[in-house]
Amino acid sequence: MAEGAEETEGPAGLRSFAVELRRLNSEFNRIAHEFAHASGLHPTDVQALVAIMDARQRTPDRPMTPGRLREELNVTSGAVTACLDRLERLGHITRARDPADRRVVHLRYEPSAMTMAREYFRPLAESTEAARGGFSEEELRLILRFLRAMNEELSKLRARGSGR
Repeated sequence: MAEGAEETEGPAGLRSFAVELRRLNSEFNRIAHEFAHASGLHPTDVQALVAIMDARQRTPDRPMTPGRLREELNVTSGAVTACLDRLERLGHITRARDPADRRVVHLRYEPSAMTMAREYFRPLAESTEAARGGFSEEELRLILRFLRAMNEELSKLRARGSGR
């Protein structure tokens, strides 16, 4: 066996991780696209809703703004504005001026949107809980640590220019 081959082969090798991460990503994308279609949304609108919803948990000291959303979605300012207009018109988000700096706009996820998403994604939550049930608390902490590290690495990759 060539040196380093075990890193890419084998049950816990890089290749196995790559295959399973691609498969997971494909399944999540399929579900998100189905949700978008069922809700009359564009897939980018769903990505925006997720980013707005998760912003407070991911970075509690940094509220979601249109500029930050543009960076996260990697789209133009015009595309973000059109997306936010659609989401606001449908009642999924609100835009509020920062009281300390009126030039800054904060994006907030509306409870009605959360209710709609929670209802649609209940089977996904149940599947996630079923999968989690096969692991100990210690294993789940390790998996969560891996997922956070992976997300951090992907963020760094995106900041450098995807895949380069």
